[in-house]
Amino acid sequence: MMRRFSRLTFIRGASLLAAAAALPRAILPGRVLAQALTQPKEILDLENTLYLDLEYGRVVIKMHPELAPKHVARVKELVREGFYDGVVFHRVIDGFMAQTGDPKGNGTGGSGTKIPAEFNDGKHTRGAVSMARSANINSADSQFFIVLGDSDFLDGQYTYWGEVTSGMEFVDRIRKGDPNENGSVPYPDRIVRLQVAADVSKSSG
Repeated sequence: MMRRFSRLTFIRGASLLAAAAALPRAILPGRVLAQALTQPKEILDLENTLYLDLEYGRVVIKMHPELAPKHVARVKELVREGFYDGVVFHRVIDGFMAQTGDPKGNGTGGSGTKIPAEFNDGKHTRGAVSMARSANINSADSQFFIVLGDSDFLDGQYTYWGEVTSGMEFVDRIRKGDPNENGSVPYPDRIVRLQVAADVSKSSG
C-alpha cells in the first residue's frame, strides 16, 4: 500500500484530480480517489478574469486585486478601451517570459500613465503575469509579461498581478526572439483581443 500511494504523491506539478485521472483506479486508496473525483473546480470572478485571445487559442488570466489593486484596475481600464487589441509580443525569451503591451512594438511605448509599484508576495512561477518596468520602480505603465519558466529572482522586484489558469499551451507557441538581442522578435505574434470576462458574459447574455 505504501508503494502504491507514493506513485500518486510524487507526481510533481499535477493537481490531485489530474493525478487521479492519470492512474488506474485500482491502485488508488478509496478515500483519496473519492476526494480527487469530487474536488470542486474554482469558480472564477469574471470581473477579475481576462480572456486573452491569441492566434493559437484563448488564454484565461485570473487577476489578483487583493495583491495589486492599482495595477489590476489600470489593466482593466486599458482592456476596456481596447488598448491591447492588436499589440505585439515584442520581447519573448524562451524559457523565461513573453512581454507585450507596448503600442509602439519596440519596448519604449505605453499608455502615458505610470502606476506606483505594488510589490507583493505573488510568485513568479510559470504562468505568472507581472508588470514590466524600467529601472525606476514606479515606472510601470501598460506593458506586462507572462512567465514561461519559474523565475523567482523576479519576486519582490516586479508587480505580480495575475496568473494564467488555462491556455499556457497557447502562450508557449508565441514566437520567440533572439536572446542575444534581448529577446526582440523580428516577426512577432499579436494579441488578437483582450477582454474582461464579465463584459463577454454580459454581451453574450
